[in-house]
Amino acid sequence: MPYITIESGALTSEQKKALIEQLTVTASEITHIPAQFFMVSIKELPDENIGIGGKPIDELKRNYRT
Repeated sequence: MPYITIESGALTSEQKKALIEQLTVTASEITHIPAQFFMVSIKELPDENIGIGGKPIDELKRNYRT
C-alpha cells in the first residue's frame, strides 16, 4: 500500500481534505495504482517543535512576515 505523509503546522479541515484528495489523485495518476490503495497521513506539529537551519519555524515565520 502506498503511503504519503505530510508534516505541517496547523491546517484547516478544508486544507486537509483538499490535500488528501489531490495527493491521492495525483499519486494514482503517476503510479497507475488505484486510488483506493493510497493512504495519506497528516502529522501536525506546532511550529515551535520543528526547526530548520537551527531555528524554530515559528521564529522563521515571524521574521519572514516582517
